[in-house]
Amino acid sequence: MMSRAVTFTKRHTPNSVRVVARRVMCDAHNARLRVAVPVESRSEYENLYHCTIRKSASQWVKAVFNDPAVYRYSGLLPYDPRPYKWRYPQAFPPGRVISSLFVSHKGFMNIPKPDRYRAFFVMRDPRDIVVSSYFSYRNSHTAMGDILQVRRVLQEKSPKEGLLHMIGHLAEKGTFRSLRAWATAPDAETIQLFRYEDLTGERQMDEMGRLMRHCGIAIPPPELEALLSRYSFSKMRSAPEGAGTISHYRKGRSGDWRNHFDDDVQEAFVAATGDLVELLGYSAHVPAPRTSREQDS
Repeated sequence: MMSRAVTFTKRHTPNSVRVVARRVMCDAHNARLRVAVPVESRSEYENLYHCTIRKSASQWVKAVFNDPAVYRYSGLLPYDPRPYKWRYPQAFPPGRVISSLFVSHKGFMNIPKPDRYRAFFVMRDPRDIVVSSYFSYRNSHTAMGDILQVRRVLQEKSPKEGLLHMIGHLAEKGTFRSLRAWATAPDAETIQLFRYEDLTGERQMDEMGRLMRHCGIAIPPPELEALLSRYSFSKMRSAPEGAGTISHYRKGRSGDWRNHFDDDVQEAFVAATGDLVELLGYSAHVPAPRTSREQDS
């Protein structure tokens, strides 16, 4: 009952009010960290930047980096650009973990940054991005931007037609171009790429350890393991919303695109993305036709 009430309130509260409320929660969260959490070791970097594409576990990564354990071993406070009305290409305050930045590689490079910084980009199989975006736009995402406009279109279409529409919509928004640009950018010590599937799958402990080391966060393995346990996807489903929680969690099952792509959808996807799947290191294998069963993504 409470979960339904929260969802209803979120969907019917003006975005401006939600932004103010979120900023108050972020400020209160950071104030508690400063007072209650002793810093045991500090990252050598002045700022950390979490860059990504929508539907690539951005809220999960943000929740992990909002946790007191990360502050304890980095001395860096979380910073969500949205409540603070950040406008590209403004510089960010020092001593922050900025999460999440939905910017192109070129856009990120144009943001003023301190001399000592680290950035990471989280990618995801673009076919799963299509499926996750379809269900999010159609069913669950809080109204903002073009959500309601696209939702009306999707709700009038069959699932297959909706997926075809979503492929075109994401192509028009530049999602696939951004993925390609990050993947083909020159190697840089300051920036590393991570895959959603590795950060959330069986290799999670190793990959999250690699991510923390890249960010100069010397969190001991037992505490990292406990941190990841706190933010396991099963636990995040029922977590109440707050500065350090996921606001619109969904399953995020890797490979779920196989349950929704048929030959026509696959053909449209390839026409819009070319060799993007292979470029990102994912298998281009297309399975046998699926049964028509919708699954939340």
